Amino acid sequence: MQVAKAVSWAFFGVRKKSDLEMDASSLTPAQVVIGGIIGAAVFVLALVLLVKFVT
Repeated sequence: MQVAKAVSWAFFGVRKKSDLEMDASSLTPAQVVIGGIIGAAVFVLALVLLVKFVT
């Protein structure tokens, strides 16, 4: 859950410095990369479904 929260705030581009430091100390780079890939895939899938729904 912490990885999903960190990745979603990173996509949005807003982050508190204290939260960033907490994530940097507790998350591994592999967790962040995998979370980012999954987050990007969900985002792209949502956009594709939205476009298909609208058209």
